[in-house]
Amino acid sequence: MNQEQVIADTRDWVVKAVIGLNLCPFAKAVHVNERIRYVVSDATEPEALLKDLARELLALNRADPEDVDTTLLIHPGVLTDFLEFNDFLDAADALVDELKLDGVLQIADFHPDYQFEGSAPDDIANYSNRSPYPTLHLLREESITRAVESMPDTAAIFENNLDTLERLGPDGWQALGLKRATP
Repeated sequence: MNQEQVIADTRDWVVKAVIGLNLCPFAKAVHVNERIRYVVSDATEPEALLKDLARELLALNRADPEDVDTTLLIHPGVLTDFLEFNDFLDAADALVDELKLDGVLQIADFHPDYQFEGSAPDDIANYSNRSPYPTLHLLREESITRAVESMPDTAAIFENNLDTLERLGPDGWQALGLKRATP
């Protein structure tokens, strides 16, 4: 798979969905200031992805936040099945602990077939976490704390996302022209 295309598809999703629909009100600043690192893993097995994840967690921890504030580790060749991806998240969180980065970094998860527990596969709410490719979003806890402090009601983000996606509907999502994550 062409890594440049994978990154372009992911950037397109960030711009059109994450920022364009305001699914994450904190994403615009890091995007505009070019502090998002996009990395494509060549992994085809979960064990290889864990090695890439360890490398990227350590790299993000060492990086100056003014240069790299967050990393999107995109892995199109592994964990394409959502249930397998979801199961892998326990190993990813355990790796954060193992590397002594708990409280420093955390991982958010996005997948083309993302499905919240208890929701139907075609529920439009799932699209708040749907990306073109399976993606692990590595975040600095310090950045999250600053963002939360700057917004009076962060709990409203999820509700606003649901409202936005329900108004948009499946046809509106498809009209965004995103790579894979279409209803």
